[in-house]
Amino acid sequence: MFEPWSDDKKEFSSDSIKRTPEVQLEVDSATKSLALYYYQTCWFCGIVRATIERLNLNIELRDIHDNTGHLDRLVREGGSGVVPCLYIGNPGGTAEWLYESQDISNYLEERFGAKTLV
Repeated sequence: MFEPWSDDKKEFSSDSIKRTPEVQLEVDSATKSLALYYYQTCWFCGIVRATIERLNLNIELRDIHDNTGHLDRLVREGGSGVVPCLYIGNPGGTAEWLYESQDISNYLEERFGAKTLV
């Protein structure tokens, strides 16, 4: 049931966005300021992780069940312990905390999706 969100990448590999190495380096650089707060068996987190996989994004995953420090930061800085939550680090040290799986997936699609390849 949770296979698409496990570490087994073969489920989505054929549907993943393909980029030139140069473009992928640019995307990887842009995703360094992002982190997904989640936990492994969260259904809505799985939706976001599937989007990350399909878009071939290297986003740091911060499991709040495996590391209580992640949960503490999520609550302290994000204002809520709800997952999924996408941390978006901005220039100048400001940050955004984006909640709701559909909002996160839409943000990633708009910023890194197929239409950005044209």
